[in-house]
Amino acid sequence: MAQDAGWGGGAYGGASYGGYPFGGPPGWGGWVPPPKPGVIPLAPLGLGDVLGGAFSTMGRYWKQLFGMAAALYGGATLLMAAAVAVAYSAVSDHLDRVVALDYDETASSTDVVPLVTAGIVLGLVGIVTISVVSGLMYAAVPAVLQEAVLGRPVAFAAVWRKAWSRVAPVIGALILTSLVALVPVLLVMTAFFGLIISVLAMDSGGGAAIALSLGLIGALATGPLAVWLWIKVCLAPAAVVFEGQGPVAALRRSSQLVKGDWWRIFGITLLAGLMAAVAGYIVQIPFSFLGLFPGMIGTASLDEDPSTAAVVVAMSGYLVATLLGMTVSQVISTTFPQLVTGLLYVDRRIRTENLGPVLAEAAGVPPQGFPQQGPVPPPPGGGTPQW
Repeated sequence: MAQDAGWGGGAYGGASYGGYPFGGPPGWGGWVPPPKPGVIPLAPLGLGDVLGGAFSTMGRYWKQLFGMAAALYGGATLLMAAAVAVAYSAVSDHLDRVVALDYDETASSTDVVPLVTAGIVLGLVGIVTISVVSGLMYAAVPAVLQEAVLGRPVAFAAVWRKAWSRVAPVIGALILTSLVALVPVLLVMTAFFGLIISVLAMDSGGGAAIALSLGLIGALATGPLAVWLWIKVCLAPAAVVFEGQGPVAALRRSSQLVKGDWWRIFGITLLAGLMAAVAGYIVQIPFSFLGLFPGMIGTASLDEDPSTAAVVVAMSGYLVATLLGMTVSQVISTTFPQLVTGLLYVDRRIRTENLGPVLAEAAGVPPQGFPQQGPVPPPPGGGTPQW
């Protein structure tokens, strides 16, 4: 591979002598470190460079990153709360009648149909909302990172404009990427429903047991394939924003960049996801505790037979605190892994396409410390590497 032939195995991918890449310590033998105009050195990145670059980007561009995330996820939460309020006001009478039924009574179709319809509408609104919000976030993070790598400032309005201009192809890439995991998820759901049917029917050897076995075997068989494919296409959103690729072309581009480095990208991506999940959980804990007190006070004032509206009002304090905690947690758990993925995209282009000198030129710094690699492979479509 290009990076193996030209960069070797030192600290930045070069030959190492006495612990120093490219021949010796700074100034010895003509070696100088690669430039670092922004959050990362413009050379092949190690694990510390990737994680450090992600943290540095969050520290320097926190207003743009967290402001965008808070606006999007907060707006989505308010939109869904308004949609739920509208839906409840439309079907509250039907809901109260269904809730008030005794165990031996059956709800009439005149009450069930409006409730099912409201649930479907809310589900569709939720899917559209989360798709747009996810698309904007997956476009906004690379837009910020593109300037962070070069050490240039970027305004919130500029991030918003670029994210909005690329949201449609990013959503397309995310949908295609999510389809990768569809088969294992469906098989797991088949096994789950087979188990439920088997338990309810007390069926010890019938069709439900067969469905359970087939579902589990199918999920175990297709799960590793889904993980492999997901890592292959995980750089697609970054390719959409950085290169202006369409959804299908971005998936092909991601597969090309990941080739030969699958295990490293898998490990770093998994580590970033675990770190973000732990941080999001820790952040959410104080909000859960804060919500317990108004929830306990509200439920203590309920009558013996409260209405649905009374229960919702009594639990409103807990619900608000929980939603705030989930929003803050979502902001953290979404931003950090995307920054890591974006830096892995930059790293792969530096390693395979000699993007370092191009970035140095774009940042206006001397392209020092770059070894001679010979001919640089052109990017898809020909031409020279672009940023």
